[in-house]
Amino acid sequence: MIEWLWPWMALLAPLPWLVRRLAPPVRSAEPALRAPFFDDWAALSAPGVSVARTARLPLLALWLLWFSLLAATARPMWVGEPVELPNSGRDLMLAVDISGSMRIEDMQLGDVVVRRIDAVRQLGAEFIKQRSGDRLGLILFGSNAYVQSPLSFDIATVRRFLLEARIGFAGQETAIGDAIGLAVKRLRERPAQSRVLILLSDGRDTASAVKPLDAAQLAADLGIRIYTIGIGADAMTLPGLFGSSFGARQVNPSAELDETTLREMAQLTGGQYFRARDPRELAGIYQLLNELEPAAQDSATYRPRKALGYVPLGLALLISFGLALRHCWPLGHGSPLSGDTGVAR
Repeated sequence: MIEWLWPWMALLAPLPWLVRRLAPPVRSAEPALRAPFFDDWAALSAPGVSVARTARLPLLALWLLWFSLLAATARPMWVGEPVELPNSGRDLMLAVDISGSMRIEDMQLGDVVVRRIDAVRQLGAEFIKQRSGDRLGLILFGSNAYVQSPLSFDIATVRRFLLEARIGFAGQETAIGDAIGLAVKRLRERPAQSRVLILLSDGRDTASAVKPLDAAQLAADLGIRIYTIGIGADAMTLPGLFGSSFGARQVNPSAELDETTLREMAQLTGGQYFRARDPRELAGIYQLLNELEPAAQDSATYRPRKALGYVPLGLALLISFGLALRHCWPLGHGSPLSGDTGVAR
């Protein structure tokens, strides 16, 4: 289906005819354009050739050129069939801790021990890939919290932003309360039954302007469910002298994890707290979160559009080239196109 954004441009179609009919004739005997060596140019033309036979073709070409330009100016658009957007799902914000402690290497990913942030990025990207039909947003927080991606159906972009997250982007400390406050600001205008925040951290709040529990209470008042995930191993062996087992000791790398606050925030908002000591547990948590029931939202449709102005514009350009070539090499006037070599016999 073709639509015209400016159909009123068709009113200009008779303009050249009106100008020709109504404009006063030129009464000056002076030529409108002075061309040097005009007599020499005229001598190159074969004498006695009538222009009446070919006058009609340029006139039709000029009218076609004018109509093509008007058609391009009217902005034709091709409008496709309606496409329905996802009409169910959740508005889900993912808040990820990228503070300095996320560089601790205590996550066994396959046969390799990796940093916490690496496991979170890889498994989180897989989780995002499965969220078809949900609006997803991404908040990264350290000493400060900021929205890396607003709520969007474009989960591929959200996934890429998570994979590109780096420790230190937001500072070395942890602002859990500010991250929740920022998520509340983004989710409060969405339907109450579909507001979800998943917050992942490996520490305790050390830099927020708002206390985490106060921010969680505000989320609860607005019907926002918070699912919290505490990440980090319970035990980690530090190598001894020169990397050997001599003098090796076992420590708890998650000693700073504030499980009590994370659990209380989840309970306060009707969510749940999860503990991820390794990538396998984290993958299982993401699988459980994937089972959240979708909430119905208003359906929406859109129709794809494509501009077609280049078609009449291209036609006008071709006609212009044709008229220019005809002016330079008129047929029957000794041009190569006429087959007349101009040699007297």
